[in-house]
Amino acid sequence: MEQKLAGKVALVTGGARGLGRAYVLRLAQLGADVVVNDINLEAYKEFGEEITAPTVMHEVRSFGRRSIGIEADVTDKKNVDAMFRRILDELGRIDILVNNAGGALRRPGASLEGTMDASDVSMEDFDYQFDVNFRSTMLCCQAASVPMKQQRSGKIVNVASQAGMHTTVGGGSMPYSVAKAAVIHYTRILAAELGQYNINVNCIAPAWILSSRAVAQGRNKPETRRRLESQIALGRLGVPEDCAKVVEFLVTDLSDYVTGQCISVCGGYILF
Repeated sequence: MEQKLAGKVALVTGGARGLGRAYVLRLAQLGADVVVNDINLEAYKEFGEEITAPTVMHEVRSFGRRSIGIEADVTDKKNVDAMFRRILDELGRIDILVNNAGGALRRPGASLEGTMDASDVSMEDFDYQFDVNFRSTMLCCQAASVPMKQQRSGKIVNVASQAGMHTTVGGGSMPYSVAKAAVIHYTRILAAELGQYNINVNCIAPAWILSSRAVAQGRNKPETRRRLESQIALGRLGVPEDCAKVVEFLVTDLSDYVTGQCISVCGGYILF
């Protein structure tokens, strides 16, 4: 693979499994040194995801790139600031930020009977979803923008979701959907602010992707696949590499004149 990112340093949050790991490996293949952040650097074990080396960081190093792993809760500003200080101390710069941490996660300790409906979701569940999906993105963008402004260059990719772009009859999943909608609009505002520093800020909105967590939760079951694939123009569910290819576009010179955009990675699930 052409080393388009040689000499660049990238950070991927939530990079120890699933989509985040796919972004990590893609950036390493393109020549970047990659910092892997996760609240648990062995998260790949949670859903039985197979990796090709003892850790995701070792996978990066197998491409001849530098890599450090940082366990940190990116909803906490002190943790985020400390993480960026370590990156700058050990690797000297930050050129690429991929804000992948988050997801439609249930609050630890929450009742399985709790609702995520707009009309009666608890504030505890709402705050948790907003923290892991939006607050984490904002804090990392703020921290990354400081060195990026100084070097007058940078690429930021935020990970939203189709849930942040549309809703279905009956609603549901309000906190997650609203948090991802906030990510999309924050991306636009930040792009408008940072353009003068030659910093590109974009986001992607995946739809039905076969990540290890989604597979473990049943997305790959034949009846589920048939139902979802019937709604997708390309007739198949996505795989993590489908998203990683779009991230590649957004962090290389191919997208130098693209900023403030949200690209749907959905196979035509949403057509507009």
